[in-house]
Amino acid sequence: MFMGEYQHSIDEKGRLIIPAKFRDSLGQSFIVTRGLDNCLFVYPNKEWSVLEQKLKALPLMKSDARAFTRFFFSGATECELDKQGRVNIPNNLIEHAKLDKDCIVIGVSSRVEIWSKAIWNDYAQQSEDSFNEIAEKLVDFDFNF
Repeated sequence: MFMGEYQHSIDEKGRLIIPAKFRDSLGQSFIVTRGLDNCLFVYPNKEWSVLEQKLKALPLMKSDARAFTRFFFSGATECELDKQGRVNIPNNLIEHAKLDKDCIVIGVSSRVEIWSKAIWNDYAQQSEDSFNEIAEKLVDFDFNF
């Protein structure tokens, strides 16, 4: 399970350090793809396989399902850690997430997310302001803390 928030810098070659606490669970190679809310999603291969099966089950005849799977899979790429624990992020994904020098890497249960620090700070502030309201809505999903 991935959890926690870490700040790292992306260099001019698109290399970003993956937090040491995430490396064992991610493995040497993993999948990076476009995420929601202007971030990147990072999946260990095992989790990616599970997600891939779920996405394959979406109805091909529904335009929203086709659009989502196209967007999600076309941005996906297999990445590997180098000896320093860095991942080289492709330019199209850097552009999608608007990554610049300062990045935030967070653990979100079965995946890791990579955010621009500025976008993460804005998102976190908005979410924090409505955290109690969001928690109340989770009751609709039969979720209790």
